[in-house]
Amino acid sequence: MSLSVAEQLTQLNAARQLVLQDSGLYPQIVQGILPIVGANARLELRRWGADFLAETFASPLLIVQEKERLSIVILQTLRELLENQAEDHNVIKSVIQAAASIYALVFRYIISNQHDTATWDRMVAIKSNVFRRWDTASGGIRVCCIKFVQRVVQVQTPGVVADPRRPEQNEVSLALVPREHPLIPPSRLEPEALGLLDRLLNVFHEESRDVILVNATLNCLGTLIRTRQNAANKIITAVLNFNPLKQTSSPMTPKLKVQIKSMEKTTRMVLMNVLRRNENGPFAGRIRQYIDRLAQTRFETFDEGSKKRGLPSEPTDGLDNAKRMRLGAELPDRPGPPPLPPGPVSHAQLFTLSGERGLTSFDVTQLPIDLIVRITVPVLHRIEQSAVDAAISAVRSRYLTLKKTQAAQAQATAQPAGEDEEDYEPDFEPSEEQIINKSDNLPPEDPIRLPPDLALGPFKLPQPLPLTPEETEQIGKGIISRVFSMMSVLEEPSTTKRQKPGLNRLAGSNYDRDAWMTVITRLATRASAGLDDEELSDNEVAESKGTIAQQTPKPSLSDGIRETLWKFIIEDFRARIPIAISWLNEEWFNDRMQCQNQDGRKAKKRPPKDHYNKWMLKILDSIVPFLDAKDKVLIRFLSEIPALDERVLDRVKGLAKDPERVTLAVNALYYLVLVRPPVREICIDAMVDLWRNFEDAKAPAAKLLKKLRPDVLKEDTPLPPPIESIKSPPSEDSKEDLPSASVKGEGIPNTPNAVAAAG
Repeated sequence: MSLSVAEQLTQLNAARQLVLQDSGLYPQIVQGILPIVGANARLELRRWGADFLAETFASPLLIVQEKERLSIVILQTLRELLENQAEDHNVIKSVIQAAASIYALVFRYIISNQHDTATWDRMVAIKSNVFRRWDTASGGIRVCCIKFVQRVVQVQTPGVVADPRRPEQNEVSLALVPREHPLIPPSRLEPEALGLLDRLLNVFHEESRDVILVNATLNCLGTLIRTRQNAANKIITAVLNFNPLKQTSSPMTPKLKVQIKSMEKTTRMVLMNVLRRNENGPFAGRIRQYIDRLAQTRFETFDEGSKKRGLPSEPTDGLDNAKRMRLGAELPDRPGPPPLPPGPVSHAQLFTLSGERGLTSFDVTQLPIDLIVRITVPVLHRIEQSAVDAAISAVRSRYLTLKKTQAAQAQATAQPAGEDEEDYEPDFEPSEEQIINKSDNLPPEDPIRLPPDLALGPFKLPQPLPLTPEETEQIGKGIISRVFSMMSVLEEPSTTKRQKPGLNRLAGSNYDRDAWMTVITRLATRASAGLDDEELSDNEVAESKGTIAQQTPKPSLSDGIRETLWKFIIEDFRARIPIAISWLNEEWFNDRMQCQNQDGRKAKKRPPKDHYNKWMLKILDSIVPFLDAKDKVLIRFLSEIPALDERVLDRVKGLAKDPERVTLAVNALYYLVLVRPPVREICIDAMVDLWRNFEDAKAPAAKLLKKLRPDVLKEDTPLPPPIESIKSPPSEDSKEDLPSASVKGEGIPNTPNAVAAAG
C-alpha cells in the first residue's frame, strides 16, 4: 500500500529531525531519500528533497570527509533535477545552492582520482546548466547562479597552500592540482575562472541595473577579495569605479530610493570590511576617499530630515498680522512661571519654570550624562535670547523674594516674646527725655572693630605630624607593593621593530612596562644615594684606618625596593632577565658615582655600600640551580652585566659538578673570553681549573685550551713510560722518579680551590 504525499512528508520531516540531533545519521538518510525525491517524484517531494540536500551540505555538523563522499552520490540526482525543463523555481534554486556547496568537494575528489571521468562529466554538465540560466532565469535563480559562479572562481584560481605535506587540510584551489592532470588541467581552468570573474564584474557597467543582482554580486566579492589576492586588485578597482548613486538624477520614486540606498549601503559595507582588514594597503587611501564622497552624496540626496526646515507657509497660530488688526485679535501672552509653593523651597522648585506635571515629576538623573549633553546643547542653541533673559529674570525675582521672606521670618523669630504681649496704647506719646534715654542704649552705628591682636589672618592648614621611621617604612612598603602589582597587568613591550632614538633618548618616555621598570630601578639605586651615610665615631675612625669600616645593616626604603625587585625577577627569570641586567647596570653606575663622591665627603663618613656585587651574586645564586643544559640565559646575563670577578666564575665552574651542564659552563667561559677582553685571563684560568679538576669537563675544555693556552696542556701531559718498564715492573726507586704531571692527569685536585670544587 503506497503512502500519500502528506504521510511521506511527515516521515521525511521526522528523518530530518533525527539528523539534526545526530549528525552521524546523515549518510544513511541522504542515501535513503534519493529514490524518493528524484526527478520523477511529486513536486512537494522534490521541493523537500532539494531543500534538504542544500541544507545538508551547508551544515557545519557534517564532517568534510562525509560531505565529499556523499557529494559523489547525489551528483546524478542534481543533474536530473536541473535538466528538467519544467522544473519548479524553488527546486532549481535549492539545487544550485547544493551544487555551489559540493563543487569544491568534487574538485578535491577529482584531484586525487584522475581517472574518474564519469563523475567530472556530471559536475561539468551541472556547471554548464547553471551558466546557461545565469542570464535568462528569474531574479532568485540568478542570485543562486552568482553564488555558484563565485565558488567556481574561488576553486579554479590558485590560493595559499598552508602546508604542502597535508593537502587534505588546505583550502581547495587550483594550487593543489598537478600540471599534467588529465581532467582538470590548470592551463584551461584558470582562464575560465578569470573570464567568469570578468562576467561577474560586468554587472557594475550595465545601464539597467538590477539592484538584487548588484547586491548579490557585492556580497560574493567580499570572499574573493579576502581569499584570492591575485584577483583582489581587479575586484576593488571595479567596485571603486561603481557609483551606486548614479540613478539619483532620474525621477525619484519611493521604490527607486530604497533600491539606491540598498546598493549604497552594501557597497560601503564591502569597502569598509576591506579597509578594516588592511588599513595600510595600496587601496586604503582611495577607499577612504570613496567612502567619504559616497557619504557626502548620500547626505545631500537623501538626508532630508537633518536639513533646516523652512518657514511655514501659514502662521502657526492661525492668525495673520492683517487679520489680527482687522479682527482685533492678539496673540496670547506667554504664561509666566508658576508661583512658589508655600513652605520650604528646594533648588529644583526654585529653578523650575514649567507647570506641567510630567516635566516636574521626571527624574533626569536616570539619563546618562552623554545623552543629556547631546540633548541640552542643541536645545540651548535654538532658544531665543529673549526667552533665556526672561527665564533668568524670573529665577532672580524668585530668589530675591525668597531671600526677603526668609529674612523676615528670621527677624520675627528673633524678636522677644515680651514685646508682642505688651498692651496697645494709642494715646501714649513718649517725651523727649525718654527718647534720649532709649537712644543711649542703642548700639553704635559703626561696626564693632576687633583689636589688632584679635584680627583674623590668612588661614593655613597645620603641618602634618612627622612620621616615625616605622610608619615611613610601612608606607614605603605599601607603595612598592602597589607599583609591582601594577606591573603584572601592564602589557608586554611590543615586539614590532621600532625606530631607535639614539643617544639623546629619554629613559622611560613611552609610559609602558619598560618605562616603569626604569623608574623602579632608579628609585632603588639613585633616590636615596648618600642619604643613609652615617658619621663614624672617633673610635670607629681610629679602628678603620687602612681598612674598611664595618657596615651595620640598616633597613631602608631602597633595600625594600631591591628585595621586591629581586623577587619579581626570580618569579620568571627567563622572561625578566633584561630587567635584571638593567637594574644591575644602574647599581654599578651608582656605586661608581658614590665612590667618586667619597673623596669630597667628610672624613668621618662611612664608605658607600657595595650594592652591585651583593645583588648580582644573589640573582646569580637564585637562577643557577634552575638552568638546564640548553639555557642561554646565563650567557646573556654574564655578557651584559657591567663587572665580573672570581666569585662569579666560581659559580659558573660549579655548574660542571652536574655532567649535563658541563657544556653550559664551558660555553659560558669561552663566550666571555671572546667578547669581554678585561676578564679574558681569569676566564681562561677558570677553564684550566675545569680541565684539571672536573673529569667531565676535560674533553671540551682541552679542545678550547689548545687555542687559548696550549702550554698548560703540554705541562700537564703525562710522559710515556720508558721501554724497560714495559718488560719488567718498575722498582720502588723508579716509582719515586716519575714526574708529578702523571699524578695531575688522574684528575686529583692540586689546589685548595680545586679541592673544594671537587668536594
